Formats: sequence, C-alpha cells, structure tokens
Amino acid sequence: MKKVVMFLLFFAVLVSCGGNDAIEIGNKTTLEVEPLYDAGKVVKGEIIDAKIKVKNTGVYPLVIADVTTSCSCTVPEKPEEPIAPGEEVVIVAHVDTEKTSGRLINKSVTIVANTEPSNTTVIIRAEVLNK
Repeated sequence: MKKVVMFLLFFAVLVSCGGNDAIEIGNKTTLEVEPLYDAGKVVKGEIIDAKIKVKNTGVYPLVIADVTTSCSCTVPEKPEEPIAPGEEVVIVAHVDTEKTSGRLINKSVTIVANTEPSNTTVIIRAEVLNK
C-alpha cells in the first residue's frame, strides 16, 4: 500500500510539472548529498537550521517527491520544482532541540526521489547543552 501511495504521489508531481522539459515516468537520475550534517554544539531550545545541499548528477530532471523525518521535532522544506541536471538546491530541515531528549541527537531526513534507490538518508547530528 505504501508503495502505491508513493507511486501516485510521484506521478502527481511529474504530471504537475510545467515547462519545456519533458519528464517521462521511469527516468531515473542520480543525486549527490553529504550523508551527515554536523550542527556541532547547540543550546537546548535552539532551532537547528540544517542546510542540506542536493545536486542532480544525472542526465534527467531530479524530482523530489517527498522529504520525511524521523520525528516531529524536525520539519523539512522540500523544493517543489524539478532540479535540472547539474543544478543544486538546498533542503532546509529545522530541528527544535527543545523537543529532543538526550545530550547527543541524531535525526534522519529521508529524501524520496526518482533515483535508484529512491530513498537517500541524511543524518543531522548535534550535541545539545543545557541552558
């Protein structure tokens, strides 16, 4: 069921894209992203704005269908338009450290796109210090 929903979401994104570049279902591309974003030391209550650079390294437009996170303390901003080959975008994931527990945090951000494999995960790491 989850795969059907993801396919329908992916198809809806492809159909809604405008412009002169024809996007065909099934065109896979590749992306480049750093697998770890280290925010260093932050104070409890601080918002981490993790800037995740995503580059389309393939020959077809990169379509990001969804960006999911490991918990409700992390909220991502997803690009809506396809990313042309060779282009780069920034996905910003906001981590509210007030809602986290523990001193060391590792929050995952999963990018779902027309790549193989379709999921790419980035870890946001930080050391949270008490106020």
